[in-house]
Amino acid sequence: MSVKKKPLVVVTRKLPDSIETRMRELFDARLNLDDAPLTPEQLVDAVRTADVLVPTVTDHLSEEVLKQAEGKLKLIANFGNGVDNIDVTAAHALGITVTNTPKVLTEDTADMTMALILAVPRRLIEGASILTEGKNWEGWSPTWMLGHRLGGKRLGIVGMGRIGQAVARRAHAFGLQIHYHNRRPVAPRIAEELGATYWESLDQMLARMDIISVNCPHTPATFHLLSARRLKLIRKDAYIVNTARGEVIDEETLTKLIESGDIAGAGLDVFEHEPAVSPKLVRLAKAGKVTLLPHMGSATIEGRVEMGEKVIINIRTFLDNHKPPDRVLPSML
Repeated sequence: MSVKKKPLVVVTRKLPDSIETRMRELFDARLNLDDAPLTPEQLVDAVRTADVLVPTVTDHLSEEVLKQAEGKLKLIANFGNGVDNIDVTAAHALGITVTNTPKVLTEDTADMTMALILAVPRRLIEGASILTEGKNWEGWSPTWMLGHRLGGKRLGIVGMGRIGQAVARRAHAFGLQIHYHNRRPVAPRIAEELGATYWESLDQMLARMDIISVNCPHTPATFHLLSARRLKLIRKDAYIVNTARGEVIDEETLTKLIESGDIAGAGLDVFEHEPAVSPKLVRLAKAGKVTLLPHMGSATIEGRVEMGEKVIINIRTFLDNHKPPDRVLPSML
């Protein structure tokens, strides 16, 4: 009796051990145990040879790359919620199904967003560095290292999806007034629960907020959504926090406005040209004007395992000739 050949599943980055073990049990899994990002040539080779590809945000699957599949690749099971690293329209046209891992990262990302909302106005990183970098601390003083109170401030959330709402719930508990801009208003019960004010005009909201939190996905429509023009609308004493995607903000203009004192500061977990970080932003961080994190928003053990479990479910469902639960279509973007 012949044994059915297992599909070749190519995984582009190191995943949690429990997920890799399960993949080895279920599939002919080609793993990346040293976690080195694939070169463009290696990514093309993976596209050409895999039945199923499991990429991450660091793998850029353009139409040109996807065409190299020549009909073999049938499923891209993205290890991540955002799919801006994949040309979903091209994949759909080529008959390649795309899935993602939604909902499992909401709370982790919202926690990190709230951490930055706290850290930036209260100067937490700047204060901690006094004790860890050999700087002279002469003791408590009534007027030293003063930040700003959060309670009563206005938080403007750009993108009121699952993560935006989770951020709003946390911020509401800290006494912040919740404002938001979204493609459409949230359900009345959610708005009532959060005491949230909807702004149809992003421009008008930005000009009135004390803190702005970016929580929308990166799509062609949101590239530089916070453009140079819009950034100049923001008040001089306001702060920006971004745990979404760096491309949503015109980073060069943001940097210039912080340097000149036209925006008070920022907390950034993502950058426009990752993994490169602007030297100007690093200098601002050393000066206490911004807080920088290396894309840690969803970095919890629990979250990564749940992401992997979703990837496996999507692959198994697809291979059983059923519709994967987390399929992404061009019309959804």
